[in-house]
Amino acid sequence: MSTFERSTLGNGVRVVTTPMSHVQSVSCFVMLAAGSRYETPESKGIAHFAEHMFFKGTERRPDARTIAAEIDAIGGEFNAFTGKELTGYYVRCASETRDTALDVLTDMLLHSRFDEAEIEKEKGVILEEMNVYLDTPQRYVGSVYDRLLFDDHPLGWDILGTRETVEGATRETFTSYLDAWYRPERIVVGIGGRIGDDLHARLEELLGGLEPEPTGAPEPAVIPPERAPVLLHSKASEQAHLILGVRGYPLGHPDRYALQLLSVVLGGGMSSRLFTEVREKRGLGYYVHAAGASYTDAGTVYAGAGVDVARVDEAITTILGELRKIAAEPVPAEELEKARGYAKGRFVLRLESPQGTIQYGLRREVLEGEIEEPEELLRQLDAVTADDVQRVARDLFEEKRLYLAAVGPFDDPERFEKLLAA
Repeated sequence: MSTFERSTLGNGVRVVTTPMSHVQSVSCFVMLAAGSRYETPESKGIAHFAEHMFFKGTERRPDARTIAAEIDAIGGEFNAFTGKELTGYYVRCASETRDTALDVLTDMLLHSRFDEAEIEKEKGVILEEMNVYLDTPQRYVGSVYDRLLFDDHPLGWDILGTRETVEGATRETFTSYLDAWYRPERIVVGIGGRIGDDLHARLEELLGGLEPEPTGAPEPAVIPPERAPVLLHSKASEQAHLILGVRGYPLGHPDRYALQLLSVVLGGGMSSRLFTEVREKRGLGYYVHAAGASYTDAGTVYAGAGVDVARVDEAITTILGELRKIAAEPVPAEELEKARGYAKGRFVLRLESPQGTIQYGLRREVLEGEIEEPEELLRQLDAVTADDVQRVARDLFEEKRLYLAAVGPFDDPERFEKLLAA
């Protein structure tokens, strides 16, 4: 029996459901294949800014307090998030209040006012969010790394935009972006939990009037010409934050599962190689991990760490040593099984709640146009061998160029370039 059921409204809006009769709640999502990657140089940050503005009032619910009060009255939770290739809005509530949640959610997305006075007020909020981000180097180093990999391509831009583009945003900036991308072919509704009756008819009432219109595609990912492999953001601090990585694989790549286990062996959990070497054995830093980020046509694999400024060279050398080691030597059977168990266990835990299950399905549907059943994903993880992991590690860490982004009291990239070349 399938975990997910898929249908389509008359105008092309897709609907994904995952019934869970043993729970008393429902998670209602609207997710779109549109994010910061879909912006222009003049509209940087508008995807995220629009996410804020959807909560500021509609014709029927004229201000943020009215919207919030209606969700509070059903004991619901609502929020939104913006990524580079998708944007999501959701309400979680008791199952019997599903229709109220859907009505509020769709009203926000279809009938927001984008009042000029509210836009001007919210600019201050966004600018302060930027300041928080800049003052949090553990987060900001990710933006530095994206700029290093993708340069002036939209994948390399900050999701928050720039001070200039946020201050220059007008009502027309919002409506142009939404008219271009917030169309039925890019919208997927997801409902998980105790779904209730007559869902399809209700969604037709709420969303069926949205006119279908072709949207085209965003600018393809382009690998910039060879450039300096190190990018620094100089900041006085007691800790250095760094990301060391390579270009990886796009979504849907056949080696995605081997890559996942490779990342777990390197930096997943407190018994991983990087945690053991960087933190436990050498005491170089507080946090260290490895991860991957995949987009529809690009990707990266990286290690991230917050380390002692005085020992940053040793930390980089240690991380490099682990990347080279996993390419040179097969992962022992016991360690591979531990990584497999970690990956499978974490995935299963995500699926314990309606919200986690429907988010998994929606992300796959929005970005890839299909949903891999959880059982098949677990089967694919089971099929990964030590040879697969080493083959991927060799391709990534022996054949591809290394890149380093760092935030800290540094102003000499050549110092770090020498470490990468050693």
